Amino acid sequence: MSVSRNSTPRFDPYGDSTPAADAANWPAPSPQGPLDARLRLPGSKSITNRELVLSALADGPSLLRAPLHSRDSDLMVEALRSFGTVVDRVAGDGRFGPDLAITPAEELAGSTTIDCGLAGTVMRFTPPVAALALGPTTFDGDEGARRRPMSTTISSLRALGVDVADDGLGALPFTVHGSGRVAGGDLEIDASASSQFVSGLLLAGARFDDGLRLTHSGARLPSQPHIDMTVAALRARGVDVSTPEPGRWVVSPGPIAGRTVDIEPDLSNAAPFLAAALVAGGTVRIDGWPESTTQVGDDLADLLPLFGATVERVDGALVVRGSGTITAVTVDLSTGGELAPALVALATLADGPSEITGIGHIRHHETDRLAALVAEITALGGGAEELPDGIRITPRPMHGGVWHSYDDHRMATAGAIIGLAIPDVDIEDIGTTAKTLPEFPELWHDLVRSTR
Repeated sequence: MSVSRNSTPRFDPYGDSTPAADAANWPAPSPQGPLDARLRLPGSKSITNRELVLSALADGPSLLRAPLHSRDSDLMVEALRSFGTVVDRVAGDGRFGPDLAITPAEELAGSTTIDCGLAGTVMRFTPPVAALALGPTTFDGDEGARRRPMSTTISSLRALGVDVADDGLGALPFTVHGSGRVAGGDLEIDASASSQFVSGLLLAGARFDDGLRLTHSGARLPSQPHIDMTVAALRARGVDVSTPEPGRWVVSPGPIAGRTVDIEPDLSNAAPFLAAALVAGGTVRIDGWPESTTQVGDDLADLLPLFGATVERVDGALVVRGSGTITAVTVDLSTGGELAPALVALATLADGPSEITGIGHIRHHETDRLAALVAEITALGGGAEELPDGIRITPRPMHGGVWHSYDDHRMATAGAIIGLAIPDVDIEDIGTTAKTLPEFPELWHDLVRSTR
């Protein structure tokens, strides 16, 4: 599959304070010795955007403490404001920005347009909300967003009796003609392309007249932990939701409670920082690591030892130590495809060939990540080839060059990992990391400077 390298203007959530690296290729820094880094990361995008939706649908106010402030979360805030939700920034204790106080609208209003950017959570979580609003809501986004699969969202809303106009595209742009209510009931969908199709429906299901009895009919369901996260968030707000059997969910109709939520750090965004310990050697410690979580990034504690790391949990932190030698792996990442770019980057520097499978669905993420990874690795002299459901990496001597981001934050950070070991790697459009981690360039430079 061909991969477009067209750039689009980057969103800048902090005006002139964003690093100037956004405007040009960013030289990936290399450490001068083993690392000795300690850091804390901003809030989880997945949790923040789920809690924003539930707060907008709740029967009372909510407070999100230490939420993520990024392009994806800001797009979600603006989408919900379009329906009449009040979202105020209030002082909090988080070091990465204010807390968010959310007051639901008395009645959701449509007659608006929502910019989804390139955020899968916005384009898949807010159309069911639009169905509950009164009036038409048009959805569109970045050029790349128009290539992301949306037919399951569109067809599922139609099956629930909602009028959706998409000119037969099954993709953005489309318009949801909300009537102020959704009957709900039984629904069967194929969510093989993304677990977000399931989560988007579950989040709104309690507001449907008859709730929701949802069945996944596809052969496989990627990223199950993200659905578990959605179910946990619903239950924490008093929603009666059950899973009678794998691939089937029942959400009873009823109120969604307002609540105060402490947002966990984004553990998937921890992947490149923790991987750095294996590449450069030394120690990387991430504070605030939750004892228990539904975030798929928690799997790093089990995955990184396969590559040769030593991992331990100490006083609320995850500590990863590496020797600078990386072990080749054969691993199935069906539950954690978003970790694949970082782990593929590690594999390019390993002591032998690796295969990472269970990730065919990441062809439909921000870009075709499998094709993009193969293209960029081979352009720097490495060996990589696509498999039907993954990628095979054969380490070879690599050289510097431009690593293209494809408007994909995880592609950009994968290039930064390789740049730790390969001199003169320049990341095209490091500003794309603002999608979920605007502070990445600064945090990465701090990491590299933390040598012993």
